[in-house]
Amino acid sequence: MNSTEFASPLAQRTRARIASRILPLVFAMYVVNYLDRANVAFAKLSMTADLGFSEGVYGSGAGIFFIGYLAFEIPGALIVERWGARRWMARILITWGLCAAGVGFVKTPTQFYCARFVLGLAEAGFFPGIIVYLTHWFSHGDRARAMSALITAIPIAMGIGAPVSAAILEIHWLGLAGWRWLFILEGLPAVALGLFTLFYLTDRPSRADWLTSEERDWINDKLEAERRAKQATEHVTIWQAFRQRNVILLALALFAGNLNSYTFVFWLPTVIKNSSGLSIRAATLLSGLPYAAGLVAMLLASHYSDRTGRRKLFTIVPAIATYAFLTASAIPGQPFWLVMLWLCLTGAGLYAGTPSYWVLSTMTLQAAAAAAAIGMINSLANLSGYVAPAIVGSLLDRGFPAAQIIPVVACCPLFYAVLVAALRIPPAPQPAVESDSTAG
Repeated sequence: MNSTEFASPLAQRTRARIASRILPLVFAMYVVNYLDRANVAFAKLSMTADLGFSEGVYGSGAGIFFIGYLAFEIPGALIVERWGARRWMARILITWGLCAAGVGFVKTPTQFYCARFVLGLAEAGFFPGIIVYLTHWFSHGDRARAMSALITAIPIAMGIGAPVSAAILEIHWLGLAGWRWLFILEGLPAVALGLFTLFYLTDRPSRADWLTSEERDWINDKLEAERRAKQATEHVTIWQAFRQRNVILLALALFAGNLNSYTFVFWLPTVIKNSSGLSIRAATLLSGLPYAAGLVAMLLASHYSDRTGRRKLFTIVPAIATYAFLTASAIPGQPFWLVMLWLCLTGAGLYAGTPSYWVLSTMTLQAAAAAAAIGMINSLANLSGYVAPAIVGSLLDRGFPAAQIIPVVACCPLFYAVLVAALRIPPAPQPAVESDSTAG
């Protein structure tokens, strides 16, 4: 990255003001989003015992979320690109909050499947929409840190969600089990945040009355110069984007990576309980530690990714580390403290490369084609969120031990790393540096 691009006081002031306005809300939205899709892992041990669900039923229900999620991923990204994020994101937040709370009232496997499917429908379009939204505010030089501010929400949501969920599991108000209150109480904040988003979120810099006219001009000119630089290199339609080599590789890579990550997320408390013999509450609490390690690793990796511009390196190395550490966690006969160490290092590898991966995806295409491509990458890749839990749950029901399943799943990050290595990423656009008079 050319460090002189952002040297002027106007540039520094504008970037700081945008970051302080946009990123806290985006972060809060994704914390709530990820917790509401993944808190089924914290509820699992109590819920399956209470309702008599097998591992296969749990795995299918956890994964069917992603079938519903597939439906509106691409349209959601295009809506944000063409008409803005404010109303669309508010709608998503409110509807998914209500649907997430509704999971707390299921009684049968069919109801569980339906509730999770509808939750996926409600959430669809959120993540690719937010990725596109960040490209409307942050230039290439700031984008990995902006992405990390979003994606750090994943380990934080799970890290905070572990102790909070453990406490909620002890609640038995109105004769309802704690796992039911877990879904209800963790779903309602999305509704409140959706109402807040409707009044607070700003679609684009040109509509930001909280920026001065000079600040609006600076960021608009910066982003427009990058857009023109990329357009001058290549113009790609939406349908052409779907067939591009890089888009296909990115989708296949994320599919492989998610096979591992969603297995890790949905079964982590169970693995900890089975390895330690601890109570459900203690296992739920300890499941927050790998996500804390993931948060630290993500912040460090995204900092050096922006500093060096080596996006592929900071995507590939963590994936290889994930394979090694997760495989080590499945070695039989280890003391529990060593298993926890491997799981924490797995969490670090799992999340460290994620911001750089999404920066690579935004460097591939421009405008509507990029929005559609990101939506397609995320939607097709997230099918692994259905495939992995369904297969793992079925294998567990058939008597295969976790020590045999985990090493197989752990190979998926290696495929992810190979596919990312095969990407042909053009250099980031380098528009002309503003003169002092332009900087104001």
